[in-house]
Amino acid sequence: MDKDFYEYIFKRHQQIEAVPSNKEIAGWALGLIRLLFPEQSKSFFLSVRDIEIELQSLQAQLKEIMDSTRACEECNNEQRAKAFFEQVPELYRALNTDISSILQGDPAARSEFEIIRAYPGFYAISFYRIAHALFVLDVPLLPRILTEYAHSRTGIDIHPGAVIGDYLYIDHGTGIVIGETTHIGCHVKLYQGVTLGALSVDKTMASKKRHPTVQDHVVIYSGATILGGDTVIGENSIIGGNVWLTKSVPAGSVVYHETQFKVVERKS
Repeated sequence: MDKDFYEYIFKRHQQIEAVPSNKEIAGWALGLIRLLFPEQSKSFFLSVRDIEIELQSLQAQLKEIMDSTRACEECNNEQRAKAFFEQVPELYRALNTDISSILQGDPAARSEFEIIRAYPGFYAISFYRIAHALFVLDVPLLPRILTEYAHSRTGIDIHPGAVIGDYLYIDHGTGIVIGETTHIGCHVKLYQGVTLGALSVDKTMASKKRHPTVQDHVVIYSGATILGGDTVIGENSIIGGNVWLTKSVPAGSVVYHETQFKVVERKS
């Protein structure tokens, strides 16, 4: 190969932004989730003080990760890590509403333990809620790395910038896409293959609301696609499977896709 190619690749390696590995960043988030939900943990704590020490350690780890991220060089990482951990009780409360929603809504769910330990929906929501809290604090790179890690493990793609209320229910979940400027209310149910996306992917739309708003108590069944920043799904609506929506629907709507099937009996 041309020597100029080698030199070009070498220069790229020298210029790349320093960021800890995705595994290390995800490991920190998993450490927090396992502390909050011992159903996922092998650790055993002997006292309340041990819990306090572990949270302090996780806070120090977050600061260290941000300190090691070149994009965070101008940030007050100690203050941001402290601000994040001040939100942990609220984060825990919100995640418990998600567990409650799944337990009440899924006939197959036998216990909270099962949901916390085995449900990909809860796994993805956990990473999203951590990432969103960091996103709101303007922490660069880490929020997206966290949600993409969860995406790779579950097939559920939630942008950390999305705003999602309490009691989110994700059933099965594979193929769900929730875009950056999506707003989701409380008590919303999403099934596999749902897309809450943008009508346009033009870069000039980057600072505008490009993704839909889903109000409280909405159910969206599998394969539905809802697009556009001006699209609002009114509360208590039901969106059927495989529906394609680019305009708002009022509260209490039922939207479904009509398909004609023809069954032909085979001759033996």
